[in-house]
Amino acid sequence: MAITAAQVKELRDKTSVGMMDAKKALVEADGDLDKAIDLLREKGMAKAAKKGDRVAAEGMTAVAVKGNRAAIIELNSETDFVAGNAEFNELLNAVANTIVEFAPADVEAALALEVQEGQTLNDKIIGTTQITGEKITLRRFSVVEKSDSENFGSYSHLAGSISALVVVDGASEEAAKDIAMHVAAIAPQFVSDDQVPADVVAKEKEVQLASEDLNGKPDNIKERMVEGRIKKFLAEISLLDQPFVKNGDQTVAQFIASQNGSVKSFVRYQVGDGIEKQVTDLAEEVAKQLG
Repeated sequence: MAITAAQVKELRDKTSVGMMDAKKALVEADGDLDKAIDLLREKGMAKAAKKGDRVAAEGMTAVAVKGNRAAIIELNSETDFVAGNAEFNELLNAVANTIVEFAPADVEAALALEVQEGQTLNDKIIGTTQITGEKITLRRFSVVEKSDSENFGSYSHLAGSISALVVVDGASEEAAKDIAMHVAAIAPQFVSDDQVPADVVAKEKEVQLASEDLNGKPDNIKERMVEGRIKKFLAEISLLDQPFVKNGDQTVAQFIASQNGSVKSFVRYQVGDGIEKQVTDLAEEVAKQLG
């Protein structure tokens, strides 16, 4: 029977095997998904295949730079122990360098990249999964381009649990790295307050207007108080208005201006951000194994 691309993708998503392996297994199984999974396990891919439903919420971030292009990535594992071993770190660097080299459009395109003859990036990830015994996934990445007059700045914190990538115009690489350090530590959401979406501001205003301490106050007083609070809120989430982490007496805007530059953009990744981690009871897990 003819095997569709949708079937191949579904099997790959369930087992983390490569596209070619998924297609071969489906052909051999006459399109039966469950039988194809069993075939993959029988062929020595069981270790990787059984990990499809586990949550990989640990891991590391990394930044790779090549000329006027940079990439920031997040590679996940199930435990921080594996994230710290040599195999994982080697894979982390290989993935970052591959992405900065080819600038794929999305994760699916990245996984399909051929890193050496007959081996895709996804195959390489699966190989490390089989070595470490844990599910490893490429969660996300961003590719950033700059001009010749601009500089990249990057900084990784806590052994790669947080990474930041910054583009500055007119300032040095050292200044750009200082900004990246600030971004990693303070976690701004936008470069400047004029980038904050109107709906975010409107929601914050709604919350502030409903504050209990404003009950009973005249509307004109409420408006003035809320206006001040909104201004403070915007300063807290906007990079340029934040007190500079290396010198709290000046804002980031004042620091970069003193370097005759400006901040164009930034990307910040923190491992596991937004992933719902599984909480397991060790005693219960051991009891299941013994039972």
